[in-house]
Amino acid sequence: MKVCVTGATGFIGYQLCQRLMRDGHEVVGFDLVKPDADQKLPAFIQGDIRDPDAVRRALLGVQAIFSLAAAHHDFGIDEPTYFAVNRDGSRVICDEADRQGITRICWYSSCAVYGDCPAPRNEESTPQPNGHYGASKLAGEGVFREWVARGGGRSALVIRPTITFGPGNVANMYSLIRQVASGRFVIAGAAKNLKSLSYVENLLDATMHLWNRGFEGLQTYNFVEKPDLSSREIAEAVGVALGKSRPGPTLPMPIVLALTMPFDVITAITGKDLGISTMRVRKLFAQETKFESNKLAATGFKSAVSIRDGISQMVKWWKQAGSKAVPKWRQPPAAVQQFHP
Repeated sequence: MKVCVTGATGFIGYQLCQRLMRDGHEVVGFDLVKPDADQKLPAFIQGDIRDPDAVRRALLGVQAIFSLAAAHHDFGIDEPTYFAVNRDGSRVICDEADRQGITRICWYSSCAVYGDCPAPRNEESTPQPNGHYGASKLAGEGVFREWVARGGGRSALVIRPTITFGPGNVANMYSLIRQVASGRFVIAGAAKNLKSLSYVENLLDATMHLWNRGFEGLQTYNFVEKPDLSSREIAEAVGVALGKSRPGPTLPMPIVLALTMPFDVITAITGKDLGISTMRVRKLFAQETKFESNKLAATGFKSAVSIRDGISQMVKWWKQAGSKAVPKWRQPPAAVQQFHP
């Protein structure tokens, strides 16, 4: 089957392309960002998911779509851009799919749609997003719900992963590993807050499990690893994988926030993301982000890699090559980008 993967050069998107090609599918990659030198995509189209002409070119002759293109950074993106990419870009995908007779789409949403929703946060819960990213992802889900409601055999698989990590990732877990390895990491307060995580190989396994078993209409699944770990346990697992007796000292939360506050001031003055802020300290050590994925478990799916083993695998990659990795800025611009073939 010929499929198009949007967001194909991103962390999850590229690994999904590799998985689909190993399974015998012909893959067309589509992304704002060109592939790195070590990324092998036999067919690739550079384009903006908000640009109908570019999306149309990417979908020529395609039978199915896996759409991962998104605005998702927590710094430097304004509200209109979140919605332009995550909601309006989804509408472009659906409209162009209709023009080319494509009736099966997998779309990656996010557990961020739950926001302030009380626990347990599962697919039966009513989402209450508390930020532009979660709100725009929920709006994107609404686009696919409307698309499926048109009938005609249209079906959409919506997957809501939580924070996803693994070898090759240069986001949250990467930053944590780097900080613990540096010897300058501190734990703020008790750090007993639970943090649901997703290991990338397991997420891809779950995606293909759900896709291959078949689905009709709109089907929505959370993807979350179990058991959940606290932020302290996650930091300790990183420390163990790095060969440290502990990830770092523990300081009271007010002291850590006071030490971090100057970074907020510098960021406000320069507009540069320094990678540390009082908001991120609170998110890591105080905010609980715990979700449930019983619906997925009921299909018989089980993750092959445990969270602790996944952390060990990522630390191993970090030691071998990841510490020298240069993070690629994947922030979508406010204006639609057009690339001529």
